[in-house]
Amino acid sequence: MAGGGRGMSRRRRRGRPVERNIADIVDLASNARGVGHVDGKAVFVADTLPGERALYRPTRQKRDYEEAALETLLSASADRVTPRCAHFGVCGGCALQHAGEDAQLAFKQDQLMQALARIGKVEPDATLAPLVAERWHYRRRARLGVKYVPKKGGTLVGFRERGAPFIALLQRCEVLVEPVGTRLVALAHLIDGLSIRERIPQIEVAAGDNAIALVFRVLDEPTAADRERLATFGAEHGFSIYLQPGNEDTIAPLSADAPALYYTLPAHDARLYFQPNDFVQIHAGINARMVDQALARLDVQADETVLELFAGLGNFSVPLARRAARVVTVEGEAGLVERARVNAGANGVDNIEAHVANLFEPEASPSWAQPPIDKVLIDPPRSGAAEVLPQVAASEAKRIVYCSCHPATLARDAGELVHRYGYRLTHAGVMDMFPHTAHIESMAVFERNG
Repeated sequence: MAGGGRGMSRRRRRGRPVERNIADIVDLASNARGVGHVDGKAVFVADTLPGERALYRPTRQKRDYEEAALETLLSASADRVTPRCAHFGVCGGCALQHAGEDAQLAFKQDQLMQALARIGKVEPDATLAPLVAERWHYRRRARLGVKYVPKKGGTLVGFRERGAPFIALLQRCEVLVEPVGTRLVALAHLIDGLSIRERIPQIEVAAGDNAIALVFRVLDEPTAADRERLATFGAEHGFSIYLQPGNEDTIAPLSADAPALYYTLPAHDARLYFQPNDFVQIHAGINARMVDQALARLDVQADETVLELFAGLGNFSVPLARRAARVVTVEGEAGLVERARVNAGANGVDNIEAHVANLFEPEASPSWAQPPIDKVLIDPPRSGAAEVLPQVAASEAKRIVYCSCHPATLARDAGELVHRYGYRLTHAGVMDMFPHTAHIESMAVFERNG
């Protein structure tokens, strides 16, 4: 009896007509969904822009808001453009390809300023112009999902579907570096022919200026035939093939003659070497402009000491060392610190002091934070730099440049620097490290009052 009732309920729900409604879009949320208001509730409609009227279908309903999919665009914004990618709306990699460049930049700048005002209760004296560079085939680091699905014709290689755990069926990707983005089908065919095709869950992409590495995560040992097939594919397409049978420490090149990856910062006469699993900034062009702007805003003098926190493998360190008397760098990952030391030597700089330290649990008075420190550069992960701000403030540095990959944590830390530690927020602006996505990178500049 009870079971029959549940079955009837399911049948009624399946037969219920799909609800649709109309919303006027007035804003963009932080995830780049259009915001409207219907019957006193906020409605978040994917793939819409401010100024548009949309017929939408609710996909998730809560008491105070709805999430929705666009059914029909009834009126379009002047900022709307045709997405370049044929998979836009299915692939979860991009959320803003339907918006023109100016609209994307305005959205990101607005999100940054809103976060600073709402969370940090601060406002910059001046706004930095957005840093922009190539908008397509810019992404030099990525993790591609892999899944062998016979019902879909074989192996899928790409990003997850929007709002779903499944790998999207992609022919190409318009934001990945072109040699990889245009060869997703070839990669799928490669894996189709391997004996371990069902035991490869992902491929890491790491592109340097000189070579592109593909790291295949392998849950079973490849056969000799598999290795030969992988090597042939790498030679034909110009990729260095790596295998990862376990954790990141197990990553190794398939061929002993795989070139060491590097990228350059020509304006600073710097060549920086990295491993395929190392963190490097996603967008080479924006990274170069970011380094230029950071050094210009720090205004480093030849007799000054600069403290660099979350220093990584030396992205800022070598350029800073060419200008400063002394650079003190701190990074929590020992492997990256070793890479930074190698990069310092390879670039002929000997005025960098590289420290390994956990900046999320810093000592009260660490040796690396002792005066004299004239300038500070901070480039933390998404969680920000809250734990290390007391040491930064205690150094009495007169200027701080903070590069951020999350507006909310930057805003929180900016509020602390301004309201607790006596700094003034002089400049802030976005850097378009991830065009066509809602991801926001930014830079803020602080000066010590008095």
